This record gives sequence, C-alpha cells and structure tokens, in this order.
Amino acid sequence: MSEAPSTDGDDSPRGNAALAIALVVATCGLVYELLASTIASWVLGDTVGQFATVIGLYLAAMGVGSYVSEKLERDVTTRFVVIELALAIVGGLSVPLLFLVFDRVATFRALLYSSVFVIGALVGMEIPLLLRVLGERASFRHVVARVLAFDHLGSLLGSIAFAFWLAPKAGALRTGLLVGALNALAALASTWALAPVRRPVLLRAVSVTILSGLAALVFVAPSLERAVDRDDVGADSARRR
Repeated sequence: MSEAPSTDGDDSPRGNAALAIALVVATCGLVYELLASTIASWVLGDTVGQFATVIGLYLAAMGVGSYVSEKLERDVTTRFVVIELALAIVGGLSVPLLFLVFDRVATFRALLYSSVFVIGALVGMEIPLLLRVLGERASFRHVVARVLAFDHLGSLLGSIAFAFWLAPKAGALRTGLLVGALNALAALASTWALAPVRRPVLLRAVSVTILSGLAALVFVAPSLERAVDRDDVGADSARRR
C-alpha cells in the first residue's frame, strides 16, 4: 500500500520550492494575459474592446485547460514539466511572431487569438496538475490553501511588474521572451522540486536549451524592434501619400 499523505502542510525545502514554482507560473500567466491585451490594443486600436476580448478568451481557455487536466491520469509531474516547456516556447515566441505580422491585420488577428487560446489552455492546466502533485505529499487542505494563496500573490506581482517595469523598461518583445524564459526555468526547477519525473536528464537538457535560446533572443530583440519601427514609419508615410 502507498503511504498516506501527511495531515500537515509540506514545509520541507522541496515543498517550499514547489510553492515558489506556483508563484512563478502565476506571475508568468498574468503577464502573458496583459501582454497580449496590450499588443492587441496597439495594433488593432479600441483598447477597451481588445482588453475585454483577449481577457475573456484567455479565461475561457483556462477553463478548457482545467477541464482537460482531469484527463491526464498518469505521469502528472512529468506532464506538468512538459506544459511549462510548451508555455516557454509558445508564450516566449508569440510576441516576436506577432511583431513580424503586425502589418497584416487578418494574419495578426488569427495568430493573436490562437496564441491567446493556447497559452490560456496551458496556464489553465498548471495549477490543477500542481495541486495533484503536491496533494500526494501533504494534506490536500493545506496544499489548496497555500498553492492558491501563492497563485493569487503571483498575479499581483505580475500585474505590478508589467505596469511599472516590464512594459515601460523592457518593452513588449523582451517581456515576452523573459517570461518565456521564466517558464523554462520553472520547468528546470520542477525536475528537482517535484521529482520524480520520467527522463529527467532529457527534460533538463530541453529546459536549458529553450532557456538559452530565449535568453539569446533577448539580446537581439532591440534589432527587431527597430526594424518594426522603421516598417511602421514607412507604412504611415505611404498612407499619408
């Protein structure tokens, strides 16, 4: 018979690391939501309409992701790590791709809303899976209270960081890449904090590769931003003529 979970919260270093991961993934999830809404309002106008549409779609996708997470019955910890890696790729690269197609409105809309849905669905799967992983090690009552507390705190940190540092100082492009890198870092940390996982060496190698790739793109981001600005100025001049 398997050992019953403790009736108390998990205050071990690994338990605290898992709560830190919950904080990071919640912060990333909120920033993705704000970032997509902001870019949509820049390109398409109608700030209120774009924020309402993107946030509504994002929350609906989170609901879909939460529902789908119920179907994942085996290797829950490994699947959580894979979802973090998928978020790092989709979330980190969605903004550069949107920058590349910003002048083609139909393509921009399709890419924007599809990426919002995919990111929202993946984010919606994170917390249910994390609760199931931690619920096997400690009292589920304590796990739910602590994980949700850190989830809400992460949302607050994400909103403050986006408003006062990421958006004004890092810019949209580097913000997306940095948040994607944070998801990759969370995946890497999860292979230890949430162990055991299947094929940990492979997952760690993939995490480091994605993290390194996104970090490298952060350094070339200014070049892409300048290219987009030149294209935007050229398009405005052409419209005026």
